[in-house]
Amino acid sequence: MSAQPAAGSLTVAVGGLGAIGLAVAKALDEGRLEGLRLTAVSARDVAKAQRAMSGFAAPVPVVPLGELAEHADVVVECVPAAAFADVAGPTVERGRIFMPISVGALLRHMDLVDRARQTGARIIVPTGALIGLDAVRAAAEGTIREVRLVTRKPPLGLAGAPYLVENGIEVEGLTEAKRVFEGTAREGAAGFPANVNVAAALSLAGIGPDATRLEIWADPAVTRNMHTITVDADSARFTMSIENVPSEENPKTGKITALSVIAALRRLTAPLVAGT
Repeated sequence: MSAQPAAGSLTVAVGGLGAIGLAVAKALDEGRLEGLRLTAVSARDVAKAQRAMSGFAAPVPVVPLGELAEHADVVVECVPAAAFADVAGPTVERGRIFMPISVGALLRHMDLVDRARQTGARIIVPTGALIGLDAVRAAAEGTIREVRLVTRKPPLGLAGAPYLVENGIEVEGLTEAKRVFEGTAREGAAGFPANVNVAAALSLAGIGPDATRLEIWADPAVTRNMHTITVDADSARFTMSIENVPSEENPKTGKITALSVIAALRRLTAPLVAGT
């Protein structure tokens, strides 16, 4: 198999059947994505994954993470950041299309980009829970002077993040908004691996993880995950904001993230694509 579609069709494997992965797998099984077919999934709990697929029209094999690329043209990564390399490495080595959700982990494995050039693989990062990456990509064709992302989340959505634990920062019981982090997108992605993949995606679309600035706020007054992007470039100056409804299964991610992955998959075989 190559990373390119054969006769306009692609097979897809999904690594991880959490809130995002299961939604993507269901969309594929229901035939909602023309020219795309689910052929394998992977999960830590095989029995649970098989139960999750009990209502599928065509249940597929549950295989180890490292074998997903043997079963499909496209591999969608929806696993905890610690397992990222188990999916990414074999997928790129086999020259497949790799769609990562743990974009912060990708920043620690940018050697995969060079390897993809050699193997013919493609790494496609979905927009995820953000907005307007097409505008950022367009501006990056010129000169961008500054990119800043301000993220506000309910405290529960940030609890347990490594940066908070390491620095003894408490977010439980807050009565007012508290800024818990300010730094680069790279630093934020490392300190909040389950929370700010958005910052990593933004940095890859624009001026890189070390130049993109990030603020993270724990705010008890908000019920949605809120992100505001400001960009100052030679071609335009713009501000974009989005308020995402948290997933019931995992408050650290928004419902729109899974929909973004589905939209990115649809673009792979769609006869018409709108947007940069």
